[in-house]
Amino acid sequence: MNKVTFLGGGSFGTALAILLADKGIDVSIYDINAEVINDINNNRKNDRYIKELNIPERVTGYTDIDLALQGASFVVLAVPSHVIRSVCKSIKGKINKNIIVVSIAKGMEEGTDLRLSEVISQELENPVVVMSGPSHAEEVAIGIPTTIVVSSKDMNSAEKVQDLFMSSNFRVYTNDDLIGVEIGGAVKNIIALAAGVSDGIGLGDNSKAALMTRGIVEISRIGEELGGKAETFFGLTGIGDLIVTCTSMHSRNRRAGILIGKGVPVEEAIKEVGMVVEGVSACRAFYELKEKLNVCMPITDMLYKVLFKGKTPQQGVEELMLREKKSEIH
Repeated sequence: MNKVTFLGGGSFGTALAILLADKGIDVSIYDINAEVINDINNNRKNDRYIKELNIPERVTGYTDIDLALQGASFVVLAVPSHVIRSVCKSIKGKINKNIIVVSIAKGMEEGTDLRLSEVISQELENPVVVMSGPSHAEEVAIGIPTTIVVSSKDMNSAEKVQDLFMSSNFRVYTNDDLIGVEIGGAVKNIIALAAGVSDGIGLGDNSKAALMTRGIVEISRIGEELGGKAETFFGLTGIGDLIVTCTSMHSRNRRAGILIGKGVPVEEAIKEVGMVVEGVSACRAFYELKEKLNVCMPITDMLYKVLFKGKTPQQGVEELMLREKKSEIH
C-alpha cells in the first residue's frame, strides 16, 4: 500500500490527507508548527486551519521532516508558492528520484517568472505532477463531491496521481497542458481578489459577472502567450476555479479582497484572513510579466495599482469602466 507524505499541515493538504486515509492509505503530515502537529496527533483535529475536522488514525503528524518522509511513495508539497523552492531544497537528497512530487500550490515564483513545476524541477530530479481546479479544502475535508485536474510533463506520473486520489467524492481528470493548468490556477487568484474588492465596495451581481467574464479573457491571454492551450482555460483549472473562488466565502482571496474594498490596508487584510492570500503575490508577478510581454490585462493592472500604488478601489472601477471603447472579441 502506498504511503503519502504531505509537507505542510495547512487546510488543503489536511483535507487531501483525510481523503486518502479514508481510502485506507497511510499518510504523514510534516509541519514546523508543533501546535498543529499536536492537534492532529492528540485531538485528531486541525483547528488552526479547518474547524471541527475528524482526522482518521491513519494520518500521523511530524515535526521531523526525515521521519515524515520515511517510506513515502508520493510527496505532496502542501505549502504556499513563495516557499516551494526552499522546501524542495530541504528535501533534496532525502527522497528517491522515482518518487512522484505533487504540487497543490497555485502561483508563480516572484522574481523569476517561473511556474511552480519549473521551480520544483530546478531543485529536484523527481517526476512533478500539478493538481489544480475548483476545490475548497473545507468541502473536500467533509466529502462534498469535487472535481479537479492533474497535469505533468510525464503523463504516466499524472495518471498514477489520478489513481491515488480518485474516489466517489473526488473525481480527478488528467490534462497534458501543464502550462495552461498552472497559469489558470495562478491568475484566477488575481481575479478572485478583485471580485472580493468589488464586493467590499458594495458593487452588485452585474459587476461581478463582468469581472469574471473579462477575467477569463485575461487568464486566456497571458496563458496562451506563455504556451498554454485555449481550451484549458475554459475547463476546471480556468473557468471552474474562477467561479468557485470569486463566489465563495471559503475563498481566502475573495475574503481578503472584501476587506481591502472596505478600506482595510493590504497587510492587515491578509493578517485578518489568517492564511496566505496567493492573489497578492500573483498580482505583482503577473503585472511584471504582462508588462514584459506586452499583454493586455486591465483588471490585473488596476488591482496592482490598488494593492501597491495607493489607488482607491473606487478610482480603479471608474478607470476600468471609462477605458477606450473596443470590440468584445479583441
